[in-house]
Formats: sequence, structure tokens, C-alpha cells
Amino acid sequence: MSAPNSIRIAGLLGPTLLAIAATEWANIDVFLAAFGPAYGPHVYLNGTLLFIAGLALVRAHNVWVRAWPVLITLVGWFALLVGLGRMAAPVSAQAAGGNPFVLYSSFVTLLVVGAILSYKAYIPGAK
Repeated sequence: MSAPNSIRIAGLLGPTLLAIAATEWANIDVFLAAFGPAYGPHVYLNGTLLFIAGLALVRAHNVWVRAWPVLITLVGWFALLVGLGRMAAPVSAQAAGGNPFVLYSSFVTLLVVGAILSYKAYIPGAK
């Protein structure tokens, strides 16, 4: 996998992860209020979209190196597996998301990975 492709994908993925983490954190009360079996279809749909996005990332960028581009691959595999989990057990996945430790550690992880990928994509000389 060429570095320009990693930089291009990082330029899309980094800001996306930052935006997701920031907006979900800002609207945390909405997520915490949306619990129960009635919201299972929403979790399933979210899982389907995560699965598709993860599969697309893995297909486009399955690079295992000891450098920053591996973050893109790890995000792809993580999204694929989390999406599959949400599709297979939406109520259980929803319950896990209600745990404050899981919730806030997810936000922090998304912010850190998004910041690293954005930095690598947009700061000259950071490649």
C-alpha cells in the first residue's frame, strides 16, 4: 500500500472520527436516554453501517506495518467487528454502550486516533 493512499484515507478518516466523537460527546444525554428494546433496530442499523464501513476500509487498506498507517487498518477491523456484534446482538451491544467507562473510553479513543490520522494527513512533514 502506497503512502499517498494511506494519507488520502487518513485525510477522510481522521476528521470523521473527530467529528463523530465530538458530536456524540456533545449529545451524550440523547444516547443515554435511548435505551431499551424499542431502540434495537437503531443499534442494528448502526451496526450494519459500521460493518459496511469497516469492510470497505479493510478491503481498501489492509496494511500491517510498524508505522502509523496500521491505525487505518485497525480502525477498519474494529468497525467491522463492532458492526457485526451490533448486528448479531443489538440489545446486548446497546447495554454495553450504557456503561460510562465504555462510553467515555470510546470517545477518548476516537478523539486520539482521529487526531493522529488528521495530523498525519494534514500537517506537512508529518508523514
